[in-house]
Amino acid sequence: MLDDLFPASGSGLGPETGVVVHQKQRVSAWLFLFQLGVAVGLLVVFVRSPMELWEAPESVPLSVWVAAIYALLALAGALFHYAGRPTIERQIQIAVFLDIVAFTFLMQQGERAWIVLGLLLAITVAAGALLMEGRLSLLFASFATLGVLAQQVWAELSLRSPVGSLTQAGLLGITFFTVALLGHVLYRRIRQTEQLAAERQVDFDNLSELNELIIQGMGTGVLVLDQEQRLRLINGAAIQLLGLPLPALGQRLRDLAPKLADWLSAQDGDPQPQERSGSIQAGDQELKPSCRPLGEGARAGLLVFLRDNRELAREAQQIKLASLGSLTASIAHNIRNPLGSISHAGQLLAESSTLHPEDQELLAIIRRNSRRINDTVESVLQLSRRDQTSPERIELGAWLRDFCAELRETRGLSEKRLQLQVPEAPLTAEVDPRHLHQILSNLCDNALKHSGDPQQPARIRVLARPDPERDAPLIEVTDEGPGIDPAIAREIFDPFFSTNPRGTGLGLYIAKALSETNGTELQYIAHEGQGSRFRLGFPTRSRL
Repeated sequence: MLDDLFPASGSGLGPETGVVVHQKQRVSAWLFLFQLGVAVGLLVVFVRSPMELWEAPESVPLSVWVAAIYALLALAGALFHYAGRPTIERQIQIAVFLDIVAFTFLMQQGERAWIVLGLLLAITVAAGALLMEGRLSLLFASFATLGVLAQQVWAELSLRSPVGSLTQAGLLGITFFTVALLGHVLYRRIRQTEQLAAERQVDFDNLSELNELIIQGMGTGVLVLDQEQRLRLINGAAIQLLGLPLPALGQRLRDLAPKLADWLSAQDGDPQPQERSGSIQAGDQELKPSCRPLGEGARAGLLVFLRDNRELAREAQQIKLASLGSLTASIAHNIRNPLGSISHAGQLLAESSTLHPEDQELLAIIRRNSRRINDTVESVLQLSRRDQTSPERIELGAWLRDFCAELRETRGLSEKRLQLQVPEAPLTAEVDPRHLHQILSNLCDNALKHSGDPQQPARIRVLARPDPERDAPLIEVTDEGPGIDPAIAREIFDPFFSTNPRGTGLGLYIAKALSETNGTELQYIAHEGQGSRFRLGFPTRSRL
């Protein structure tokens, strides 16, 4: 209402900001409304009929003229305030001095008028002190006090019966000064509070922006829901994990992620208010959601976290392998050297011609398990060296021919059991040859262990070809064995996971870790029929 009656308009307040100017205009509007209300009251009290001002102006008392002129000037002040001219400060000064002059003239109209107008004058002084930011507050009090004392002295000297007394006028003057000082102090406190609030608002805005950056940068999905499970906040990780288009705030969770909404609905019966967790399926991903209420009561919102179970498993693996990495040096010294001595002693003992056949069998067990321990030590040592890469640009066709020839010789394989298929056109890739050799050796050894039997020896096919979809080369290692059970396919790259009781469970994990170190991607490709297929994809040519 005030904005409609007294809208914000420009004023020459110098260095003050637009916000301060607007606030001062709104507050000063109350002063002019106060003046208009007082003017109407004075006209009602002192002017019996407006026509007497025109018909017999000489017989009209001075108080009537003062009330009428005050009403006209108050109306003019409100119009000037609406127009924004002159400055707000000048308008306030004129309004305060107008009240001082008008009220002191009218205070002689009776004891009741003296008291009421004195209180109104105190209100005017207080308003001027507040609106002028403490400046001129003592000047307003001084003029008001002088005006009251002057009218009292004039009443005494004119031999009229004064309404009040000099003592009362002095007390009223003390009231004006007290109100002015209190207004000044109050204004300073208000300004300090406003400044503190502005600083806190800046800190709050900065903190909100920082929180937004942190939440949006988190790898964990975050959703904030209200009591009706409407979306209030979601970060990029949650959008990606749930496979959503960019959602709009305010949408119902059931429309965006029905499975997550069903899981949350199932938690409503849980009497425990602390964090709750579970597991849901989103596409081909298994997500681990957890929720925590924001506050207490039925109207509290919910904070929901989403984590990828594969990421959690990968973190657990890294923690497990980090502890192994710290033991690598001691393994090399405290296990490998004694193990070498045991193996060498076993070889010497096997050459003895006096051993009983049962002792020969026990000796074979010792040598077999020594080799198994040595394989485990070698695998752990390879883990510690996986980050040391020396990439080279190689021609995959020629390199794979040499690799397969070496593997046939060392593993005793024929060309029929280890087949190689490479394109005639050159196929180049940038990779560490040592790591590539280790990756393919582990894949081939894994195929030899798990895809053959005495009646049907394992047969492996190594294929190199360009990938037209990615404009990059790839290598596939395929066998004709029984394949991998889909129930454990996700776990085959986990460390120490093996279906062979004699296996270390590190072969495929090391191959995966070395491929990631070289920027390649090793994945198991499920296909119909028997056999397993592992694909090693190289970076696109634009990244080489």
